[in-house]
Amino acid sequence: MNRGLALFVGSRLLQTAVVLLLMSFAVYLLIGLMPGDPIDLMLAGDPRLTPDDIVRLRAVYGLDQPLWARYSAWFGNALSGDLGSSRLYARPVLDVMGPFFLNTCILMGVSFVLSVFLAVPLGVWASRRPGSLVDRAANAFAFIGISMPVFWLGLALIILFSVLLSWLPASGTGRSGGNMFDTVRHLMLPVITLTLHETGVLLRYVRSSMIETLRQEFIRAARAKGASDGWILWRHALPNAMLPVVTIIALSFGGLFSGALVTESIFAYPGMGRMIYDSVMGNDYNLALAGLLIATILTLLANLAADLLYAWLDPRIRLGDSP
Repeated sequence: MNRGLALFVGSRLLQTAVVLLLMSFAVYLLIGLMPGDPIDLMLAGDPRLTPDDIVRLRAVYGLDQPLWARYSAWFGNALSGDLGSSRLYARPVLDVMGPFFLNTCILMGVSFVLSVFLAVPLGVWASRRPGSLVDRAANAFAFIGISMPVFWLGLALIILFSVLLSWLPASGTGRSGGNMFDTVRHLMLPVITLTLHETGVLLRYVRSSMIETLRQEFIRAARAKGASDGWILWRHALPNAMLPVVTIIALSFGGLFSGALVTESIFAYPGMGRMIYDSVMGNDYNLALAGLLIATILTLLANLAADLLYAWLDPRIRLGDSP
């Protein structure tokens, strides 16, 4: 790694730390200002609690302190690796979040990889002859994937493959300790749902970017030199066309880990999106804050990876170099 690139990465990591600090304070403030608190929920669940019990519990949870003092205490503990305990699960936040994060990594990772590997070849293929039958079919597939709401597509797949055909399970992740085949069967419907939607979005960007790139002067020059169509498409046009597409991929990557609440709810899949929703609704401050910060970190790291990919795809880009 050269000095300019090292300085660029270091600067971006410092910016990431600052954004996380501001994000943590904003989320903590918003959650703290929500009506109700854990003690109110405890009181609703156990009317036998006395006023003395409520005062004692508020002191135990630190709710008798002002909001800035509670945030300072949480931030100091977070720096030492202690994110607190989850009120809903009565366990440390890191222990609770681990299985949810792993499930999301599997579901979203597989969907993301499949979407990219489907959208890029289809977009390149469709861009060769705009207006042809192949291009129209690719456009139709993209618009179908974008237009169908995720909840409708998920329910339609459940009705078809689980209710009518009884081929695939409709929900869950499989039995604990079950074999790999059972896990794959439970993953298929949510993966298909997310893949179809994401492929439609990426396919449109790849196609339009490729069509615009193929009209550039350097493509005409490559053809004049006798380069084959395959060499022009994959060696010259695609790297340049992928520059704007990489931005879209980076922006969608982080959102996949926290924004798939609808899919996880439909298929009863225990992932990060569902966990964040339940923790916010249950006033589980520590768990909600940790989940949202993880989503923020992934989004920021995805943007950093996109900047590094720019330099790899286009050698003219020099990260960290002064003009």
